[in-house]
Amino acid sequence: MLKIVGLTKKFGQKVAVDNLSLEVLPGQICAFIGHNGAGKTTTLRCIAGITGFDNGTITVDGIDNKKDPIKAKSILAYLPDNPELYDHLKGIDYLNFIADVFSVSKKDRQASIETYAKRLEIYNELGYPISSYSHGMKQKLALVSALLHKPKLLLLDEPFVGLDPNASHQFKLIMSELAQSGSAIFYSTHVLEVAEKLCSHVVIIKNGKLVESGKMEDVRGKKSLESIFLELEDEQNS
Repeated sequence: MLKIVGLTKKFGQKVAVDNLSLEVLPGQICAFIGHNGAGKTTTLRCIAGITGFDNGTITVDGIDNKKDPIKAKSILAYLPDNPELYDHLKGIDYLNFIADVFSVSKKDRQASIETYAKRLEIYNELGYPISSYSHGMKQKLALVSALLHKPKLLLLDEPFVGLDPNASHQFKLIMSELAQSGSAIFYSTHVLEVAEKLCSHVVIIKNGKLVESGKMEDVRGKKSLESIFLELEDEQNS
């Protein structure tokens, strides 16, 4: 579902992502782990087609995101760590706007909005302006918007930040359901305990370079994901 070959992205002299190659297959939930500044957000933005890159190729379900960016974007959803929403709109208007962008039919959008907004406990707030929402409510609205067009690839940057325990639990279930239906999920996180339980696969990067990738149990071995991450941090600071 996602294939990256030799991805390199520079900001001036700084190499943010350095010859990175990885794959995420349909049905996988893959954690993307690394220290702050390792290149996770830059990689996600390159996949989503928001940030250009210097070398390499990125394909989404076989579609090159440089050669056919509109088609690639139409089958993925990207949720940044701090989503920018249109505060002057009501929640329902924002969701309808996103549904229009992805050409979701009225019948399908109504069903999706009702299902996901109720599960994330924001359905009764959709008639209010987004400007009145708390940070957690905005995160819930952004999550619902990302799910409306049933993306084949879901890209998430720290998706659980700001969520209350029930919404966090529901979104974990939703992620598992999407994977079971054949979608792929690639998300960055520092919540390693959740990643360890939720994810089938993991990718670890350091200084923009791939360190480890594969099945969670294979990468983790007999250690915890936290201990592996802390070892990387110690190496980074030594």
